[in-house]
Amino acid sequence: MQITITARHFELTKAIRDYVESSCLKLKKYFDQIITIHVTLALENSRNICELSLHAGKFGLQAQAEEMDMYLSIDNGLDKMEAQIKKLKDRVTDHQKRALKEQFDDFSRASDIQVNHTDRVRRTIKTKRAVTEPMDIHEAIEKMDENKEDFFIFRNIETDSINVLVKKDNENFKLFEP
Repeated sequence: MQITITARHFELTKAIRDYVESSCLKLKKYFDQIITIHVTLALENSRNICELSLHAGKFGLQAQAEEMDMYLSIDNGLDKMEAQIKKLKDRVTDHQKRALKEQFDDFSRASDIQVNHTDRVRRTIKTKRAVTEPMDIHEAIEKMDENKEDFFIFRNIETDSINVLVKKDNENFKLFEP
């Protein structure tokens, strides 16, 4: 993530620069696909204006805040940007889940499989299709403890792949990655 800061009509101090950079890095925990953030700080007629422009993949977000204190305007601008990022992430993940659910309308089904051609013995095996949720390993462990399941299938946010978490005992887990 690249952060650029522009100051208009005042001298940008190291303290303000460090504050903006540390605050912008907090946005990464909500949406990890952020490419660039451009922050414009301006001082006009004793008003402190903070304009944020964020580029994440095919999305571009903008926020603006105006306060009497520069730090307060930065905080308010970042709060507005954080709300937009959360809304964007919800919209993207809901869209993906809805598309997956529509694809697998028959969530579970039974299939007839012929085991032996000569004896004509058949066995029915139940097939269950699971819609995976994007989360990290810690969230998967918490969700697995809530559901009291022996295994949990999820999409790992860090690797963007399907993982299976298996409970070995009360303290140990096994993670299968493709």
